[in-house]
Amino acid sequence: MSESFEFTPETLEIAKKYMAKYPEGRQASAVLPLLDIGQRQNGGWASDGVIDAVAKLLDMPRIRVVEVASFYTMINTEPVGKYLLQFCTTTPCWLRDSDAVVNATREHLGIEFGETTEDKLFTMREVECLGACVNAPIVQINDDMYEDLTGPQMVAVLDALKAGEVPPHGPQIDRQTSAPIGGPQVLNDLEFAKAD
Repeated sequence: MSESFEFTPETLEIAKKYMAKYPEGRQASAVLPLLDIGQRQNGGWASDGVIDAVAKLLDMPRIRVVEVASFYTMINTEPVGKYLLQFCTTTPCWLRDSDAVVNATREHLGIEFGETTEDKLFTMREVECLGACVNAPIVQINDDMYEDLTGPQMVAVLDALKAGEVPPHGPQIDRQTSAPIGGPQVLNDLEFAKAD
């Protein structure tokens, strides 16, 4: 018997809005957003109770919910720390030295991929592309992307989180969003070179 879980009135209202987006008889299509809503309410993971509640709400077999929950990496089927650190180590991030970011985190927190710190603050995961290659290396922390990282910058982000602060996400260097490193001057230089 799994532990019990019930959507709060607030999260149930959000779940019903997602379900209403689908035609009658097709509400099971809302399984992924409902799992996300459930795991957010449940401390960051989709426990057996969350899976049972989603299956009941969507009137679908439990195994179908389990299949979705176990397929998508954004659904956590095991407990995670308060801060889920997802490290991209694929080619673009690796070329920009994601290894230094990963190693600095390992040394600073004393954990490996798939592990959580004893204080339950941090969980490390290795993931495939996070879709922000131009700003590599990237680490996604919960819902926020930390970009253009170095090992020391990553340690500073971890220390800020540990102190209860919310460090600014996005590029960790002097760059506006995904603009070329060097900013507008680089773009001006490129335009000037075209004119020659």
